[in-house]
Amino acid sequence: MPRPRVLALLLAGGKGSRLQVLTEARAKPVLPFAGVYRLIDFALTNCVHSGIADVWVIEQFQPHALNDHLLNGRPWDLDRNTGGLRIMPPYTGNGADGGWAAGNADALYRNRRFIREFDPDLLLVLSADHVYALDYRDVLDAHVARAEAAVTMVTTEVPVEQATRFGVVQVGADGRVTDFAYKPERPAGGTVTAEVFVYDARLLLDRLDALGDAKRAEAAGGGDEGGAEGDEGEQASLKDFGDELLPTFVREGRAYAFPLPGYWRDLGTIDSYWEGHMDLLGAEPRLAFDDPAWPVLSARTPHPPARVSREARVDDGLLSPGCTVRGTVVESVLAPGAVVEAGATVRRAVLLEHAVVRAGAEVAYAVVDRRAEVGAGARVGDVAAAGAPLSEGHPPIAVVGGGARVGAGETVAPGACVEAEAGAEPEATAAGRVER
Repeated sequence: MPRPRVLALLLAGGKGSRLQVLTEARAKPVLPFAGVYRLIDFALTNCVHSGIADVWVIEQFQPHALNDHLLNGRPWDLDRNTGGLRIMPPYTGNGADGGWAAGNADALYRNRRFIREFDPDLLLVLSADHVYALDYRDVLDAHVARAEAAVTMVTTEVPVEQATRFGVVQVGADGRVTDFAYKPERPAGGTVTAEVFVYDARLLLDRLDALGDAKRAEAAGGGDEGGAEGDEGEQASLKDFGDELLPTFVREGRAYAFPLPGYWRDLGTIDSYWEGHMDLLGAEPRLAFDDPAWPVLSARTPHPPARVSREARVDDGLLSPGCTVRGTVVESVLAPGAVVEAGATVRRAVLLEHAVVRAGAEVAYAVVDRRAEVGAGARVGDVAAAGAPLSEGHPPIAVVGGGARVGAGETVAPGACVEAEAGAEPEATAAGRVER
């Protein structure tokens, strides 16, 4: 029996507003992680190792740096004459097909004509801001084995207090999803969707059409209060999967769960972004990239080896190529080109590309964005709490935006945010261009 035709859709158009200044001038999918990777690398890597050759990236917000990073799919061996990587930019069309997408379901709805032309059997729909390793073939096989399934949701477990940010599911003994609540105020549990979905393509497209038709009919009959004519297609917005699409399949008994084995983290907030980096540290880190059978692939700018001077102290740190450390680095992650001068101390912090911490400065429980500078003797974040065990939680994370300058001797309080500098110096990309 021939394998079904699979199309992977990687949704990379969200603004990432919960990441504040970190995503004001860059698309969230190209936010650095673990120094040398970008968030979108993990979904693309999973696609390649899973043998999926047709991958479309649906863009919207700040696509320029994302396109530079994607390099037409070359780092993932997806730059092909037939198939491979295809970039789906936002566009202005006619009627309900054009305009800005207002959610992930809406993004599929506005691209449904192109999906129909490709004519896949199965749609593998992915987000671009999660870190995990998964062989998608296992999910696809599980979906095919259930002939009545319209959608298979990959699920994972999170603390109940964090489940309010996700779609919360309840699952029966046979794997069928019996209840679905989208971002509930009071979650019934910690089993949530991992933002990996396998859809029967034709069932999905028919359902999107039906929902879109209902939206347009509602808008046409509602007058000014019901969504009168405005921007093209806006009245047919389907918003997110969890708003209407997934609940309809759950009510029909056609939604199933596939538990994700192993690590998964959503990096959509400042706290979770910092916590994900801390997962890389320790004697037994929760997350490691040392599996030779599943290497994380990425486009990278060449850098010289990291330089650690004689007077430096590094205790449980990840240092990327091009770093220079002459001070103290403890339980921290440094991206390429980051600099810690003599007498400076960086504890439980993340320094992104070419961030500089000057002599005598202290940085703790913080994220310092690209090309930002912490002046001599300055203090950023909760320096006093840096000696407490990580297992006891953490104070609010301070953020210094890209290109910003914290003056000598100044203090940035725990949880405070220093706005990015307008027109900050651009960052070189793997393609040799610049990202502003």
